Amino acid sequence: MSVSHGGAGMKLRKFSLLIAIFSVAASVLLQAQTQPVLQPAPREASFGAPVSLANGVTIDAPANDAEDNFAMVELREALHAAHINTPPAAPYTVHLLRSGSDEGKAFIDAQKITLTPAMHDEGYALVVSTTDATIVADTGAGIFYGVQTLKQMLPLPSEKAEIAQATIRDWPAMRYRGIDDDLSRGPFPTLAFMKHQIRVFASFKANVYSPYFEHTLAYAENPLAAPPGGSLSEADAAELVRYATKYHIVVVPEQESFGHLHHQLKYELYNELAESEHGHVLAPGEAGTVPLIQSWFTQIAKEFPGPFMHIGADEVFELGQGKTNAAMKKNGYGPTYIDFVIRIHDALAPLNKRLLFWGDIGGDDPAAVAKVPKDMIAVPWNYERETNFAKLVEPFQKNGIETWVASGAGNYGNVYTDYDVALPNIQGFIRDGQKMGSTGSLVTVWDDDGEGLFQEDWYGVLYSAVAAWQPGESSIPKWQSSYGRLFHGDGSGRVNDAEKELLAIFTLLRENKVNHLSDELFWSDPFEPSGRKVQAQIAPLAREIRTHAENAIVLVAKARKANPALEEQQALDAIDLGARRFDLIGMKAEFYTEIATTYNRVRAAGTEKSQLDANENLFEQISGANGKLEDIRDAYSLTKDLYRQLWLSENTQYSLNIVMARYDLALERWTRRCEQVGELRRLVDEGKLPPPETIGLPPAN
Repeated sequence: MSVSHGGAGMKLRKFSLLIAIFSVAASVLLQAQTQPVLQPAPREASFGAPVSLANGVTIDAPANDAEDNFAMVELREALHAAHINTPPAAPYTVHLLRSGSDEGKAFIDAQKITLTPAMHDEGYALVVSTTDATIVADTGAGIFYGVQTLKQMLPLPSEKAEIAQATIRDWPAMRYRGIDDDLSRGPFPTLAFMKHQIRVFASFKANVYSPYFEHTLAYAENPLAAPPGGSLSEADAAELVRYATKYHIVVVPEQESFGHLHHQLKYELYNELAESEHGHVLAPGEAGTVPLIQSWFTQIAKEFPGPFMHIGADEVFELGQGKTNAAMKKNGYGPTYIDFVIRIHDALAPLNKRLLFWGDIGGDDPAAVAKVPKDMIAVPWNYERETNFAKLVEPFQKNGIETWVASGAGNYGNVYTDYDVALPNIQGFIRDGQKMGSTGSLVTVWDDDGEGLFQEDWYGVLYSAVAAWQPGESSIPKWQSSYGRLFHGDGSGRVNDAEKELLAIFTLLRENKVNHLSDELFWSDPFEPSGRKVQAQIAPLAREIRTHAENAIVLVAKARKANPALEEQQALDAIDLGARRFDLIGMKAEFYTEIATTYNRVRAAGTEKSQLDANENLFEQISGANGKLEDIRDAYSLTKDLYRQLWLSENTQYSLNIVMARYDLALERWTRRCEQVGELRRLVDEGKLPPPETIGLPPAN
């Protein structure tokens, strides 16, 4: 009996164990099903079963603070976008509480929540229960960032109106999380678009916006260089700062003050300050250089009341090649460079700002870093794939100088942003910067070619904000799987897949050692000798490039058809445009080979009557109503129209004509070629087609 009883007990215990296992499994499955997609991912988070919001949500901010009220408006707008009503009295309430208030203290005590000193400036706690959700924080910034997390937890309009129960504690790994945007090399954004940037940056918890100026900030005392329609006025600067402040973003203006100043120095009124005639670099020994810099930054300090100013001072390649030649020979590059930076620092000291500068000197002459004033902030930069970014920070860390790390968005010189390089660069530099104690991060957007469109850059720019908030190495795959939902409201995954298709093209080009930026590939002409070098590299890859590009076009179109209300439509236009430009790159390479083959085939064919019709039809494939030359021409025409529309959705008219001229030249070239080759059709019947080399085709084998 005892044995029998023991066997029954064993069976009961096994059964109980199975029940427990199934319960845990069910709980894990439920959590996986209800866990929201959040970027940045919170430091500490647990999630439970969903709770319905179908009967509406009331938002309560008892402190009646202006910052909290603004966060409340943000949340209300997000609820409306999710098709959730916000009546004055609803079954479900969201509370926004300051930790120092009576309500905040009571909530913290009841929930046994700890707000640590590390959470003070921007951290928050968020508790979502069956009856209400509460965000508690020490500051308005913490309340705002808690709201951004809660917004991401809301359902898409097409989903069930519910939210997962949750307990979250969160705070940033890096104090400053920013974007450095080039406003000096072509496209100049409208104030409306800059405000849009601010809103989106803040929603992913970025808190720094750094516009880059060489000559595009309008100066009252030095008005010559700022182009009309392509510069920031005093009134617009004031409005930008006011707007950014609401979103807890500090504007850090960057005015180049050493190199990158050709658009100032090309004018006679400033040429005497140049290192070389109408050059790029200020001559440190000229008496007027420091007063000019003082004039600039005195106005900047008034217009941008934040604690920082960025003096640039990178890539001073001309230093020592002109007026400073003797000083360079006597003292060397590092001391000559640092001496002028110190003079700038001392001249601007009365403005009571922390000065940032690009950290080139850390690599150029590490020994010179010791003389850098300790209250400056060095910004070492690198835009490539690296295994060790810490070496870029180390010279400054050793000398007790604060650092922000600067990664690259990967946009310059490309028809679409090169995320095959940009994402690993951002990931690695921010990871190593955190290890080395860097307090901030800037991702840089450069428009060196004058063609960059910011709408192409969101994928990497927002990942940098996420990576700077999160501690350690931020997962690229997790970002890639969440981006479409969080930025576009696309729950299908198609937008994510479209971005991956374009990234795959860059991977393909890199793996096959194509030594050209994609802008060069786009504008190159395979009928010209220089273009044939490009053609030779692209031809073996053309079919794969086109397949990826066309897949991206189809994915975006299907995502839009499935949900016409997708957010950030212009950014979707940018994916489509980038894909079409890549498709044209592949088309040129494929069609050039096919045209050459067809041409030589027609030329080698006989002139017998039975062959003439076939020859005519073959030649029509080269140039005709549906000829391949016409296809290339038409593709340039289409991309020109799409490019222009997208440019004007974010930028002023300033410098657009320069890019349009490139399109016009390409259209003229390909249109003329269609006509010239088309005229050869009359020679087909006579068997007198000229040698292929005469029209830019390779000779027959």
